[in-house]
Amino acid sequence: MIALTILLSVLLILIAYIGRLLSEHFNYWRHQGVACEPPNWLLGNLRGLSTSRSFNQIIREYYEKYRNSAGPFAGFYWLHKKAVFVLDPELIKQILIKDFNKFTDRGFFSNEEDDPLSGQLINLSGNKWRNMRNKLSPAFTSGRMKAMFPLVIKLGYDLVEVVGERLKKHDDVVEVRDLAAFFTSDVIGTCAFGLNMNCMKNSDAEFLKMGRKALNEQRYGTLGFVLRFSFPDLCRRLHMKETLDDVEKYFMQIVQETVDYRERENVKRNDFMDMLIDLKNNKLIKDESGEEFINLTFGQIAAQAFVFLLAGFETSSTTMSFALYELAQHLEVQQRSREEVENVLKAHNGTFDYECLKEMVYLEQVIQETLRFYTTIPTINRLASEDYVVGDNPKYVIKKGMAVVIPAAALHRDERYYPQPDVFNPEHFAASQVAERDSVLNLSFGDGPRNCIGMRFGKMQAMIGLALLLKNFRFTVCEKTQIPLKLDKKSIIVAPESGIYLRVERI
Repeated sequence: MIALTILLSVLLILIAYIGRLLSEHFNYWRHQGVACEPPNWLLGNLRGLSTSRSFNQIIREYYEKYRNSAGPFAGFYWLHKKAVFVLDPELIKQILIKDFNKFTDRGFFSNEEDDPLSGQLINLSGNKWRNMRNKLSPAFTSGRMKAMFPLVIKLGYDLVEVVGERLKKHDDVVEVRDLAAFFTSDVIGTCAFGLNMNCMKNSDAEFLKMGRKALNEQRYGTLGFVLRFSFPDLCRRLHMKETLDDVEKYFMQIVQETVDYRERENVKRNDFMDMLIDLKNNKLIKDESGEEFINLTFGQIAAQAFVFLLAGFETSSTTMSFALYELAQHLEVQQRSREEVENVLKAHNGTFDYECLKEMVYLEQVIQETLRFYTTIPTINRLASEDYVVGDNPKYVIKKGMAVVIPAAALHRDERYYPQPDVFNPEHFAASQVAERDSVLNLSFGDGPRNCIGMRFGKMQAMIGLALLLKNFRFTVCEKTQIPLKLDKKSIIVAPESGIYLRVERI
């Protein structure tokens, strides 16, 4: 009986101690005198995530609540982790550009030893990230884009053929979200994995299924996501993995087969996989500081090909489908885009070459406005590597190890920076308006040294797909078009809840 009493007493003391620690943790910002919404003990300020509210909705509502009343940032709890929610564009510029060396990392989970596909560029930190970025940057120069252009343009014409075949079957209502996903899957399969996936003509392709599974399913569910983000070091010590086993097996196998075949047959295709293989086989390389770093391992090759899929598949396909959705409602914008495409191609004697993209200025404005209107990734995340005092104000200190949340999607809907922000208007990105606006207010691809490395490629595939579709088809709304469009609450990225149906007519 005495032993039981002692045990219960110890347990109560332990519970009280843990309760006190949690109370101190979740009252940190209140004690600092910094505005912060009371957090949930598990989800922090992401309460309602994937159930009652989408991630994008949470971020925009938080921004609207504090943008005029807080200082340069509000307090925030990213799940269990203390964070700052940045409100001031000047502070955003400091974090992303001017003081980037103090905010180099994203704080995402990676475990290359147990989970090789998690060792992708997006997740890497410190010197690992810097070395990998230096190695991969040449893969996304304009010269490399020009070399990959023929691979993508061929798939663009395949896309036109697939839509034409549907219309021949008198099916004039097309679900454009899947259509765009098939196209981008084929592009990434070709350029990153070196394989003809044929997703546009085979919607049951294994590559497409595994790609969607990798994007939409979490290992260990929501709890696993919370643990990996809140306690990444502990999860590594526990040998936790992020990638699902069947996804890892599938993508590791197709990369292995591609590498083996190209090395055995000495095959060159001027694509992303070619460069990865070169980085695997070349001798020691020196970066700009003269530091040597070894060649890529097979696991690193697979991880970088995999991030090409994760970063480019859903983001580019949703951007294309959102663009078509808006163009179907704004027919004057659609017609102006079509006329520009026709005029540019006519000036190039009907040949769609890489130089045409530079001349399709208005179409690029349409894509930029789509990315503003439907910012695919609602936030940019960073991690403070040291204590950072904002504007010499001791009240506003970003402590070492704190997460930094930059609400890109919310900034893009702020009327102070974009007049009539809830109206789709490509003129927001006319040269005159861009010149008057700080570049840090357009964060669709991030900014600074850790911006999206695949920006050129993402724009290229979206512009090719849209240009060829607009040249050959007219898109209008139909009885199945959902207006306004409902967004998926369960998706971290901005995506429609269901399909986007439009009426399509051949021109």
